[in-house]
Amino acid sequence: MYEDDFAFGSDSTELIKLLESDDIQPGITAGYQTCKTIYLYHPLGGKMVDRPVKMAMNEPRAVHVAQAFGLEQRLRDAFEREWKALNANRHIANAARIARIYGVSAVAMLVDNQSPDESLDYRTLYKHNVSFNVLDPLNTAGSIVLNQDPNALDFQRVEGIRVAGKPYHKSRCVVVQNEDPIYLAYNAAAFGFSGRSVYQRALYALKSFIQTMRTDDMVAAKGGLLVTKIQNQSSIANSVMQKLNGIKRHMLKRGKTGEVLQIGVQDSIESIDLSNLEKPLDSARNHILENIAASADMPAIILNSETFAQGFGEGTEDARSVAVYIDNIRGWLEPLYDFFVRVCQYRAWNIEFFRSLRADFTEIEDTYSVYFSRWINNFEYRWPSSLKEPESEKVKVDEIRFKAIVSMLDVLLPQLNRDVENRAALVEWACENANANEHLFPQRLDLDFDALRDNPPAQPVQNEPGGGMML
Repeated sequence: MYEDDFAFGSDSTELIKLLESDDIQPGITAGYQTCKTIYLYHPLGGKMVDRPVKMAMNEPRAVHVAQAFGLEQRLRDAFEREWKALNANRHIANAARIARIYGVSAVAMLVDNQSPDESLDYRTLYKHNVSFNVLDPLNTAGSIVLNQDPNALDFQRVEGIRVAGKPYHKSRCVVVQNEDPIYLAYNAAAFGFSGRSVYQRALYALKSFIQTMRTDDMVAAKGGLLVTKIQNQSSIANSVMQKLNGIKRHMLKRGKTGEVLQIGVQDSIESIDLSNLEKPLDSARNHILENIAASADMPAIILNSETFAQGFGEGTEDARSVAVYIDNIRGWLEPLYDFFVRVCQYRAWNIEFFRSLRADFTEIEDTYSVYFSRWINNFEYRWPSSLKEPESEKVKVDEIRFKAIVSMLDVLLPQLNRDVENRAALVEWACENANANEHLFPQRLDLDFDALRDNPPAQPVQNEPGGGMML
């Protein structure tokens, strides 16, 4: 290990210079460099930014394409392959991270041999190589300032970005802000009238947290300190007695488990008493963490790293609070997902993919445009539930739902034998609801409802009053 690795003898670190400054007071503005320093060096800097996003994106969303009949699995596989090839989850997480650090971020899409300031033709996107750059406010400074004219059509809206003097059309980029912009509220970290950093309100509390770390370090350093009371043989401490006491202290310092140390009757040895510090230290630390969490509008349990007393899915108030918070984070991520979903759909479900489907499914008769419009209109990208339940409980819920569907069919189907339109609509409704019960039926049931309409069931045989039979 080299001495330069620790920069011995250098000035204080960036974080100490920042958080020991007397200028840090409640309500102070957090600038770009301040936010960067806190994220890089503060123990809670990364956790405040990354932990909520990781919890929200912990489980992937499920792809569903309704009314796709036997094509859904092929559509789903193609979409997920392209999603993985684009590395979309990583770009979304990076954009969310930067937005929470500084208040705003942008994702810009670059396409081979195309100018970024032109409108993007999504229909030919599959023919080109694409890449994505996640940009922070320093990269886009001067372009995401937002119009503050309340009579303008683009009032506090982003109409595109500019990176190093090069404009990007709004079809090639997406901008995400942490919290909505406030009228005429300038954000120094984002260089514009935009959202705010998660550190903005918590800056003073983050400074206080460093003091608790120093106190912990002091307690850890003093925890092994031993205090000895040695009875002197005379009131005059001559050099001989000082040497004798020094030998005793040296033997005490070197003593370890399994050895015997002899001391005088009047001598005593005890450790330093730090028990009185435990309660006030814990109380102060918890209050500071709660202040930081309140400032960032997040549940304190996420920062405390405490375990859920009854588990995350068993109805505790902490679990419900965190589940609501995670759902809000997922809603905030929707614009990023919508941007990548559109790119992925056009690239995965292109005309060449459609031709391969037509070769395998001869019943496909309509044009590519008709099918593609149907697929994107019936596309669903569902988040898993934030509040986890045991699998047995999920099966019970699906079972109750399925019994309700069967009861509805038992009541209505006999009355709709001659009404083919409503009968087909009822069967379609039952199939869609049954397919939603994934814990009972892993494989979806896809029926041809047009064929069901064209082939009504035979009418039941009834007895004529005169003894004859009729259909």
